Amino acid sequence: MMQHLGIIADGNRRWAKENGLPKIEGHTRGLKVIEELVEASAKAEIPYVTFYVFSTENWGREESEVSHIMKLAETMISKMAKKMAKNNIRLLILGSREKVSPTLVSLAEEAEKITADCTGTTVCFCFNYGGEQEIADAANKALEADGKITTETIRKHLYKPEVPNVDMVVRTSGEERISGFMLWRSAYAEFLFLKKYFPEMTGDDIEMILKEYDKRNRRFGK
Repeated sequence: MMQHLGIIADGNRRWAKENGLPKIEGHTRGLKVIEELVEASAKAEIPYVTFYVFSTENWGREESEVSHIMKLAETMISKMAKKMAKNNIRLLILGSREKVSPTLVSLAEEAEKITADCTGTTVCFCFNYGGEQEIADAANKALEADGKITTETIRKHLYKPEVPNVDMVVRTSGEERISGFMLWRSAYAEFLFLKKYFPEMTGDDIEMILKEYDKRNRRFGK
């Protein structure tokens, strides 16, 4: 059974452009899709689902777009957390605090507290996240805390180390790369690349993904 599903939410801007909408509308639609996928994932009893929503490289986009994403996050994170808590879903945020406003950092911490006692599906958001940066941060913490860098010491200092390795990574929009998504945890993940843009996903796609995963023969190098 799949324990951890990772989704690289790609194609919001292209979806908006092809539908004659401003770029920011793609992100707004993407957030609604996330809510639908979270509901479907919880119904399917997937223990962990992670969405890659904002990378450390995304700061290089137009200032107006980045500003909209940050405001959208500030507006929605508390609402999402309260809804998740009612449905016994836990929320975790993985990423760096660098460049993120103190207001958003505070809201993110409060959102995690609101859902801390939930025992159902855990939903993770990779926000201001970079896979290489996570490993570098973990290595520095390992050296400071343990005096040595090994696979074991790095693992225990990753962002939210209780989150397990990813079983399947799904990327939308037809792009076939992982763009730094959970590099450590995805070492033996299965990959599925979808042609559709992220805003075109529905809850039914979760069932399709699970069926595809069940077809895979995972050997872990053995």
